[in-house]
Amino acid sequence: MSLSQYIDLSQPSLVLSAVTIAFNPLFWNHPDIFFRAGSLEYNNHILTKLFGGNKYNGCYFLAITIFSLGIIRDHLYNDALKNQPYFAPVHQQYLAYGLFASGNVLVLSSMWALGITGTYLGDYFGILMDAPVTGFPFNITSAPMYWGSTMSFLAVALYHGKPAGLLLTAEVFICYKIACLWEEPFTEEIYSKRDRERSAAKKAGKAA
Repeated sequence: MSLSQYIDLSQPSLVLSAVTIAFNPLFWNHPDIFFRAGSLEYNNHILTKLFGGNKYNGCYFLAITIFSLGIIRDHLYNDALKNQPYFAPVHQQYLAYGLFASGNVLVLSSMWALGITGTYLGDYFGILMDAPVTGFPFNITSAPMYWGSTMSFLAVALYHGKPAGLLLTAEVFICYKIACLWEEPFTEEIYSKRDRERSAAKKAGKAA
């Protein structure tokens, strides 16, 4: 049996899906690779300046952009699977239901806990929460949106019985894992910097 019986690498739709899966996390925060929307905003306030100094409008614009890119990525993923071989052992419909439901619980509860600005890189704009969220779903994983999304990708692959979906899901996992290695320390530093500034301001106030 050849690989082509399970995954048709010649399909342009598969390549396009793989490109969009890799592009999205690179777009908003991965270091040293072309356009880093979040990091550019944090360091240079590009979007805030674009919206006349209004950091909230800049964040909402980035939120719409990231959300739209996600919709496009998901559409291209589903389109790619339509052109891929079916393999019966991969077709696990009930497991797919469970994964899809669990993944969406992680994603939606994360968005509810963080709000729009917390979900879509508001901290890069200086829009910080009083403290990092530690309740559900963040008491399960530090990146519930990433892993919930990964579970949904896997669910779709299993629902349709497409080995190519497993390959693309592995790419999603790797891309998000790399993103976490950059994003989590960066976010921690943003909050640590805020705490240091508050502490310095209190000391200055007492000295005065």
